[in-house]
Amino acid sequence: MRRLLFLNGIRAFEATARSGSFAGAGAELNVSAAAVSRMVHLLEQRLGVALFERKSNRLAMTSAGRAYQSGLTPIFDALASLTAQVTAPSSVRVLTIGVGPTFAMRWLIPRLADFQREQPDIEVRITTGGAAAPFGDDWSCGIKLGDGAWPDLVAEPLFAADLLPVCAPRLAAQLKRPGDLRGPSLLRVAHAAEDWPLWLKAAGAGRVTARGPEFQYYGQTQQAAADGLGVAMGIRPYIDDDLAAGRLIAPFALTVPKGMRWYLVYRDFRTEQRDFAAFRRWVVRAAASPVAPGKSAGKVSR
Repeated sequence: MRRLLFLNGIRAFEATARSGSFAGAGAELNVSAAAVSRMVHLLEQRLGVALFERKSNRLAMTSAGRAYQSGLTPIFDALASLTAQVTAPSSVRVLTIGVGPTFAMRWLIPRLADFQREQPDIEVRITTGGAAAPFGDDWSCGIKLGDGAWPDLVAEPLFAADLLPVCAPRLAAQLKRPGDLRGPSLLRVAHAAEDWPLWLKAAGAGRVTARGPEFQYYGQTQQAAADGLGVAMGIRPYIDDDLAAGRLIAPFALTVPKGMRWYLVYRDFRTEQRDFAAFRRWVVRAAASPVAPGKSAGKVSR
């Protein structure tokens, strides 16, 4: 039996977590900030867990609050998308694509204008939930990183997930060989601790240990590298557009397979739907080109 605790309080908490304040959540939910505060406080009492630290001039989420919000927001996004599909006029053609937030920002969104030019009558909706998010019932398809083994889903390979270090141009000038890399300057991704050891071993620099700042997502380390904070372990295709534009440089030519691939995943019955078929043809073609339309390929290594 499904046990749901105080849905109004859950909505109030999720809106507060996203907006950063009770006032922002109140404006979204059309209630007062005081009402939102009371609902969140009641939710915390029922859960027996503090979700926020109330400070003098701001709210700060606790670790429990961050974990709760990271799971709730994709659920509410999926619910909104499903509701929109159910209530949309029959003439509206909707395609819902489930992807992780970094993939959406670094690869899919920069290319969507090209798809929309080809299929202007299809309304594209992107829902993000991270690599570990389950395949949503409202998804037309998803793009996931893995081994291709997802029960009840068709998985078509799009491209390999190759690894190579990337950094800002001014930092690249200081790196002549892999041995020049220093542990404190190597930016890390929390869920991909194996990336740096894998590449460093292949480069013959296995004694180097990554000890730099740690981030939750690849996209965050990539931005930190572009801002000169250190060297990130880039993963394709996230880095391709930044390399082409010169925002990032790959100081070494060596690329190492991560041991996974990116896949287009969908349920078998979708092959009979013309909107999905159009997207499937487009994404396979787009995956074959490393650079988004309108970008010019630049020097990526030396």
